[in-house]
Amino acid sequence: MNIGVTLSALHAAAATGNVVDRAIELGSQAERLGLDSVWFPQLGGYDAIAMASAVGRAVTRIRVGPAVVPIFPRHPQLLASAAKTAQAATGGRFHLGIGLGAKHVLEPAYGLPYPPPITHLREYLSALRPLLAGTDTGFNGATVTSQPFGPTAVPGAEQAIAVVVAAMGPQALRVAGELADGTVTFLAGPRALEQHIVPALTQAAADAGRPSPRIIVTVPAVVTGKVEQVMASATEQLAFYETIPSHQRVLAWEGVDRAAELVVAGDEDTVAAGLRRYLDAGATEITLYHTELAGETDRERTWSLAGELAG
Repeated sequence: MNIGVTLSALHAAAATGNVVDRAIELGSQAERLGLDSVWFPQLGGYDAIAMASAVGRAVTRIRVGPAVVPIFPRHPQLLASAAKTAQAATGGRFHLGIGLGAKHVLEPAYGLPYPPPITHLREYLSALRPLLAGTDTGFNGATVTSQPFGPTAVPGAEQAIAVVVAAMGPQALRVAGELADGTVTFLAGPRALEQHIVPALTQAAADAGRPSPRIIVTVPAVVTGKVEQVMASATEQLAFYETIPSHQRVLAWEGVDRAAELVVAGDEDTVAAGLRRYLDAGATEITLYHTELAGETDRERTWSLAGELAG
């Protein structure tokens, strides 16, 4: 099982200390336990690419990356520069996760008009991929214009940077299959994966002559003896995602009303069985999202199980 963790609660975990130091501490622990990857969401505080770069520099084996950086309103040249710097810093273990983000959150936050999402995603990837490859190129589209003003190669970052898109809807999956290396989902359950996401993404990649895509699923999972407490916490914490159209769609595909119904909680056998359902549905990689659903003891139990499953 290819399994990693999403360090989604760093801001809280380091409330009384240095968040970068805490991230490196947790990343190093994940590596010691045998996990395959560590991912960082882009929140309103720390920069996820910079955080991945710092942690990737401190560890020696595991992959790191943001999951995900909203492409609005960040220009592809700026994103490519940050990604290539992180690739050089981590010795080629940086993977880039990007997403459209939520219009009702990002538009008022930046005071800028949100572009047509699918057109923007297609044009953004068309501009971004050559920039990541270090080729001097340009792109002119309806929502993206990119004209590099100097060399775009970064010494030390020559290894190709994998790009995965937080795509779950049919149109976004088609673009991701054609122009990216796969998807990274959140709150997409096994039924949604098997019946909708995996077939659409795989077909799009095949039609474009691309390799079989990576299908990274982010699963809220906790090994715990306090299941009722965890579920109550999850119901409150995950309610925000029920307001986002893309998540509303995948919850409906799964046949659930609340995001918390997708939390996998219980003893080691229960959680392991729950995670295997995602692999059976077509996932190629799993990243565990535990946020603040449980305390430090349960986090350590969860990560120990993940290391055993990673083998």
